[in-house]
Amino acid sequence: MDMFSREFRRRSSPKYFVVGLRFVLAIGGLTLMAGCAQFSPDGGMALVSEAAHRDLGKEVTALRTPEDALSSRAVVDRLLARTLTADAAVQIALLNNRGLQAAYNDLAVSEAVRIGESLPPNPTISLSRLASSAEIEIERQIVADVLALATLPARSEIAGARFRQAQLRAVWETLRIAADTRRAYYRAVAGRDLTGFLTQAKEAAETTTRLAARLGETGAMNKLDQAREQVFYADLTAQLATNRQRATSDREVLIRMMGLWGEDLKLKLPNRLPSLPKRPEKLAGIEVEAIGRRVDLQISRLEIEALGRLYGLTQASRFINILDAGYQDKVTRDRATGERVKDRGFDVQFQIPIFDFGEVRVRDAEATYMGAVNRLLERAVNVRSEARDAYRNYRSAYDIANHYNREILPLRKIISDESQLRYNGMLIDVFALLAEARQRIVATTSAIEAGREFWLASVNLSTAVIGGGTSTAEATQTAANASGGGRE
Repeated sequence: MDMFSREFRRRSSPKYFVVGLRFVLAIGGLTLMAGCAQFSPDGGMALVSEAAHRDLGKEVTALRTPEDALSSRAVVDRLLARTLTADAAVQIALLNNRGLQAAYNDLAVSEAVRIGESLPPNPTISLSRLASSAEIEIERQIVADVLALATLPARSEIAGARFRQAQLRAVWETLRIAADTRRAYYRAVAGRDLTGFLTQAKEAAETTTRLAARLGETGAMNKLDQAREQVFYADLTAQLATNRQRATSDREVLIRMMGLWGEDLKLKLPNRLPSLPKRPEKLAGIEVEAIGRRVDLQISRLEIEALGRLYGLTQASRFINILDAGYQDKVTRDRATGERVKDRGFDVQFQIPIFDFGEVRVRDAEATYMGAVNRLLERAVNVRSEARDAYRNYRSAYDIANHYNREILPLRKIISDESQLRYNGMLIDVFALLAEARQRIVATTSAIEAGREFWLASVNLSTAVIGGGTSTAEATQTAANASGGGRE
């Protein structure tokens, strides 16, 4: 309060308002000084580009000119000309997903808000002319918001923190699009792999069903065994139809993530999932890494920083909410004599804290700040748990998929080959051969699904460490809710 009282007395002195031109020049000088805050040439994309290169190894571009669009389209066409890989799918999505481009547009809006908050308030100039039969009165006035000028540095710092939050939200959206695209890619390729395998299994089952029908006609196979072979074929047909529909939907999800349409729908997917890595990642300090790198935690920290500054500003200005000061002069001319009388002075307006001493605003700001602190602490606990859980799922999925590839499938192949040899040597009957074929189909289907689950778990592990997973939508919403509190 003392600080603002001294500032008020200084600005209210006759010396300060003796010449209106000086007041205008002072306001203009502040405006020019604030003009040093310029729009960035990339619309705030520097942090997003750095994060995409560091965490994803990919390039991002905000499509704001026709040249940007043509350059990105050339990259998309080149990647689509080859069989699509997971990395290529992610790069296409980062360049071609229009929802992501809208997030980059929101970032540019946030930068405009930051620049606007860093500028001093525009002065108000008023001019009035009153004429009567006896005299003419002309009054001119220049008024500026003194409180807004005094709090300009603090408000500019708050706006800067908000803009850094907007940059991190754009980073978060970039990571989310990349992670969702990878998930969609692995699901689409696994669906294609499984569809191809089930198609071959269905053809083999159809052959055995016809064989069973012929054996039934000769009396070599009873109706019960024939029915078993027919129902196996029928079940396999239904399974193939269901998987084919799911694979088509998974492909469409991938297409939507990459923002493709028209001729681009002819993209080529591989027939198999990538091979498992030779050894899984070892992340002994995954909790510490997640705490240091998670984007949602960085957003929350910046939110606390902004709210802390806002809380301090609210406390400093709790007794004064409106403080306007200005220079004015008045010229009066007598119609009869032509005599002119010129008066100069100043005008000050401020709100008197009779009923509201600012306690409401201070309590609001304090509670909002502490709420953000508690949400950050909760988020930190959750991040640690998510990182541990994601790594356990990743290791488990790797061990299961690796077990199928190294143990189950090789043993199933040996059993199938030996069964075929024994059937050819008439050591076993056709029923034993068919039973082994069914078991091998089940094992191969499970192996494909285990591989898919491993690659999905690897994506989830990455999002648990750096962010971009669906679980942090709540953190973004929390930051948005908190930014609405602590009003000045």
